Amino acid sequence: MFISAGKLRGLKRLCDAQGRFKMVAVDQRPPLIKGIGEKRGRPAAYEELADVKALLTRRLLADGSAVLIDPDYGFSTAEPDIRPDRGLLITLEDFRFEETSDGRKTRIMEGWSVDQIKRLGADGVKLLLWYRPDAGADVIRHQQDLVRRVGADCARCDIPLLLELLVYPFAGAANHTTDYIEDRDKRPELVLQSARDFADASFGVDIYKLESPLTAASLPDPEADMAETRVAQVWFDKLGAIIDRPWVMLSAGAGMEEFRRVLGFAYRAGANGYLAGRAIWWKAFGAYPDLAAMDASLAGEARGYMAEINWLTDKLARPWQDAPAIGGRAMLAVAGHDFPARYAGFCR
Repeated sequence: MFISAGKLRGLKRLCDAQGRFKMVAVDQRPPLIKGIGEKRGRPAAYEELADVKALLTRRLLADGSAVLIDPDYGFSTAEPDIRPDRGLLITLEDFRFEETSDGRKTRIMEGWSVDQIKRLGADGVKLLLWYRPDAGADVIRHQQDLVRRVGADCARCDIPLLLELLVYPFAGAANHTTDYIEDRDKRPELVLQSARDFADASFGVDIYKLESPLTAASLPDPEADMAETRVAQVWFDKLGAIIDRPWVMLSAGAGMEEFRRVLGFAYRAGANGYLAGRAIWWKAFGAYPDLAAMDASLAGEARGYMAEINWLTDKLARPWQDAPAIGGRAMLAVAGHDFPARYAGFCR
């Protein structure tokens, strides 16, 4: 597959030397705003949230291939801790979404754009999309149009787009929540159809960040030889058959053991790595506001957990170049002596 220069360089920067994604997410805003507020007994201050994100980046990025961080609370404070030998993903969406009776509408952060993410030197753009294929027609149209616009912007700026799809409970449902966590009552068909709805190349997605089709807490041991394991693997295999480009798994607030099981099934279905946050560092955050104790927990249990899932990734995950659409060979587009004349600049 021929890939444009900027996207190809970005994809290579986000993975490890063998082509597997081991990406750490520290762009979470609502969970940390809420968590810090509860522990402090008052609204979280900007500096408090920024300091936590910098600590997470400083302690965990050494074991990851890339970091995902937000531009408003995270990037500017954590920038000194973002290693130059690791990839950088920047969040595009606003964590505040529009909740309607027909579903949720994602919106881009005000004053923020793909152009700015490219200009600051990031290796990729991340867009979280709240999505249900059974939402209202206007909501579905809004969400799909948004991805197409962002995909076009990423193509123009020649930077990879990572799309995160997350099923959610409708307003008024018994299990309704606005927290960034897995919908415990989701149906696997919704997860699969969501992936189907954005699988077409016209959306301009380079990496998919997908959730488990089954609730993480319900998954059996992927190593166990039993009927439940085989049934669960079928669902993951169906998900892997839908996406022909690189894809990684999200943790959606799952615990360490739960996410380890998610990865076991996903890698057997063809996933190319992970992009996870709270599964790695949420237990350490329990020590907050004692940053020294939190740092010790990150250095111990969190990094130990990353070593475990990195070993699993090395053992079972496929390099991103082996995705069906890539075909094992990612080649530079517009290559040759006339590359300077044919490679478009921003003003063309």
